[in-house]
Amino acid sequence: MRWYSGSAENQVPNSRIWGFDEIKTLVEKKDPEEKVILVDVREPYELLDTGKIPGAINIPITSAVQSFHISDEDFEDMYGYARPPKDASLVFYCKAGVRAKAAAGLAQHAGWESVGEYPGSWLDWDKNKGPVEVVKQGKKDN
Repeated sequence: MRWYSGSAENQVPNSRIWGFDEIKTLVEKKDPEEKVILVDVREPYELLDTGKIPGAINIPITSAVQSFHISDEDFEDMYGYARPPKDASLVFYCKAGVRAKAAAGLAQHAGWESVGEYPGSWLDWDKNKGPVEVVKQGKKDN
């Protein structure tokens, strides 16, 4: 496990870096007491094509960059589920890690203190044959 200190260029300050094994353990454990939420920031069509990491919620960062700055009510109207609480740890992933880093920064700016990134993101998950949750059109992720 690594933490960014914020002193290095192109890093989100205080963002925890997660690896495949840590994400896989998180997915397999599913401890209801642990407030760690996986957030897939890819666009919905990408999830239809590939599936997602089991249990992840989808907040598409490219088409809905405002998602972390809108009201709780607007968020729920937009996604069909409650916005993750600010005391939760959010772990972001995308296809290759670039959007995940951006989303971690946006979440911090909006008030989430515990954020993390899975830099390998979907490409690493798929390469390592992590379990996949199929996403069907019209299904709300939660």
